[in-house]
Amino acid sequence: MKLRSLIVAASLAVGATAGHAAEFINVLTGGTSGVYYPLGVSLTQIYGKVLPDAKMSVQATKASAENLNLLQAGKGEIAFTLGDTLSEAWKGNPEVGFKAPLNKLRTVAAIYPNYIHFLASADSGIKSLADLKGKRVSVGAPKSGTELNSRDILKAVGMSYQDFAKVEYLGYSESVELMKNRQLDATLLSSGLGVAAVRDLATALKIVVIPIPADVVAKIGDAAYQSGTIPANTYNGQTTDVNTVLVPNYLITHAGVSEDTVYKMTKSMAENLDAMATAHAAAKAIKKEKLAAGSPVPLHPGAAKYYREAGLLK
Repeated sequence: MKLRSLIVAASLAVGATAGHAAEFINVLTGGTSGVYYPLGVSLTQIYGKVLPDAKMSVQATKASAENLNLLQAGKGEIAFTLGDTLSEAWKGNPEVGFKAPLNKLRTVAAIYPNYIHFLASADSGIKSLADLKGKRVSVGAPKSGTELNSRDILKAVGMSYQDFAKVEYLGYSESVELMKNRQLDATLLSSGLGVAAVRDLATALKIVVIPIPADVVAKIGDAAYQSGTIPANTYNGQTTDVNTVLVPNYLITHAGVSEDTVYKMTKSMAENLDAMATAHAAAKAIKKEKLAAGSPVPLHPGAAKYYREAGLLK
């Protein structure tokens, strides 16, 4: 009887432990020199206050496409992504790295816009997109959101990678280092305003921010692409406004994350946007009234619950 009692007690203890298994919140970001990473760190601090028993982590990745594939596989709970990449993931475009539609994805929030920074060294002689022909260009990590932006913009002006003397598929930090060492003439970075990698490059050498006119943006033919402006003096030596492309960013989760968890994450983020802006200036563009703005992917029920409570969604 005593042995049986011990076995029953042990079984109950195991059951209790299983019932209170630790929750993991892995935030999928991008390279450490971009905007996603510091904002991801900020989110873990915000989430930690409303999910004190959860184990928080921030994962540096190749950003949008990798993040969405990881979410679909259940290897992360929330991720940053560009809107155009999100649309391709939902449809399942193999050319962008999605072998099938990623049907487990769910939207948490529309956040700040990315600005396309098409940068050239001043001594390269590049002043327009047409001047890129015959030059050495980095177009972003393979099948990343940035690389997708490169393809779309070049296609809109009747160009392709074959027009370049050399093509590199590199992330922000690597591209900037090669630019500094005069091993590249130009690079494209898709990020929030004031991104550290561009500030670093503009401090190290004289750069030209290549304009992307509104008519080129219109030719891209994707609703995720909008015409915008990089304000004068955003970067060292950039003394005039520069026309460019804006692409909205989103926070995405997957259907397997509980409604209660996503509700708490969404509510805590919406109520602490100032903390995110402290982590990176790009987050100053996140507006509470626009968090529930249109996405190509359905809202997670937990996010929708908060937005209805806050009067942001009917």
